[in-house]
Amino acid sequence: MNWGSDLWDQYDVIDKHTQSGLDLAERYIKFVKERSEIEQTYAKLLRNLTKKYLKRGHKDEQDCKYSNYASFQDILAELNDYAGQRELIAENMIESICNNLSKYLQELKQERKNHLSDARKAQQSLDSSLKHLESTKKRFAKEWAEAEKTVQQVERLENDPNSTKLDVEKAKHVANARTRAAEECRNDYAAELQKYNKEQNCYYYVEIPQIFNKLQDLDENRIRKMAEGYCKFSDIEKNVLPIISRCLEGITAAGTKIDEKQDSLLFIEQNKSGFERPADVEFEDYTQGIKVSNSDTILNQPKLRPKLRLFRKHKQAAAEDFSHLPPEQRKKKLQAKIDDISKDLQKEQDQSDALEKMKDVYVKNSQLGDPARLEPQICQTNQKIGHLKGELAKYETWLSEAVGGEESSNNTNNNSQHSLEMTSDPSQNIYTDFDEFDDIEMPVGQCTALYTFEGNNEGTISIMEGELLTVMEKDKGDGWMRVLRASGEEGYIPSSYVKINA
Repeated sequence: MNWGSDLWDQYDVIDKHTQSGLDLAERYIKFVKERSEIEQTYAKLLRNLTKKYLKRGHKDEQDCKYSNYASFQDILAELNDYAGQRELIAENMIESICNNLSKYLQELKQERKNHLSDARKAQQSLDSSLKHLESTKKRFAKEWAEAEKTVQQVERLENDPNSTKLDVEKAKHVANARTRAAEECRNDYAAELQKYNKEQNCYYYVEIPQIFNKLQDLDENRIRKMAEGYCKFSDIEKNVLPIISRCLEGITAAGTKIDEKQDSLLFIEQNKSGFERPADVEFEDYTQGIKVSNSDTILNQPKLRPKLRLFRKHKQAAAEDFSHLPPEQRKKKLQAKIDDISKDLQKEQDQSDALEKMKDVYVKNSQLGDPARLEPQICQTNQKIGHLKGELAKYETWLSEAVGGEESSNNTNNNSQHSLEMTSDPSQNIYTDFDEFDDIEMPVGQCTALYTFEGNNEGTISIMEGELLTVMEKDKGDGWMRVLRASGEEGYIPSSYVKINA
């Protein structure tokens, strides 16, 4: 069954039906656009929400050491990645459905217009032939009526005794002329009728069926394209479901990794003062007379009371030796300061060794450089080393005072010995060659690509699923991380597209 054979006389119905199909396609395109706008708005609101609650600043960084604080930050990061996937859904819907379907719809409208125009032209041609046939038919009827009149006139003259032979002959001649003219009109009418019937058969059995079948194919193609668009509406979201699921799993993992006991221990370690609890107040027996006792010392020394207060209203000014802090906190601060100075000292000593090696190379081969040009750098580095050693000794002394006696001595001796071992051991020196004096950026880990990513924007790179990558910079909360490929290509990729290797 097809439109050409079964709906040959339903031009107006076909016209209305095909137009209704085009209207449906336009409505669907508009629907997908509005859905995409909702996704984009949703993603934008999620990003603003995560940005609002992300911790920033020194105090917030301290809080994030607790697992429940850190997990909340992880949830925000995963939610930010989730928002990125919603944006991706919106972009793919616009590109794969709206843009493609709109372009196809324009072509469809033009093709439909051409087919309907061909149908109207065929109808107009058939109508013109019918009018010409009617005109020929009328002319034949008129001529035949005139011919009959002339024949009747001849018959009257022949029956009239008063008419002459010349009148009869003349009437016969006119009658014959009229008859011949009528016969010519009859032949013309018969030819036009045959021509019209042929055109009519061609119109109803060839032209109109072909045009209507083309319109049927056009409408069926539109329906098939609409079906593909409906499926894409679902498939686009299905394609990102694995990543969305990973985001949701990451949120769940952030909740399950919270350790309330560890948070309590960390809070204790960060805030315990190290003070001893106050001793009992001694009983003073006034029946034996007033005498000075140790309780007087405790009761009459208000300067010791602030140590026992649970709530402090005024902060003391920070001292360089952290003496304003409780004993435990002071020891931690001093040890952290010593560690920082030791790292800086090790870096400067490595730099000094590198400069000395470079100087030796220049001395042996003056074509490579002038060793005198390195003297200012060497002098400056040595000054920094001397300053750092002085700072290290100062803080180690304060730490000795804080921990007291042998314990402090052991800690500081071990720390100093570790620093000396690092500087004396040539294997620890990163400057092992003449051309490696610049700072080298070290990788922070490795990861495996879970999905393929096309890096089309500036600063991004493309990766393949299953590819092993080196992490050069971790995600800072914006959903991106910097990696290095085996080919040497370096750039940013979405953090949710990879799995960090243990």
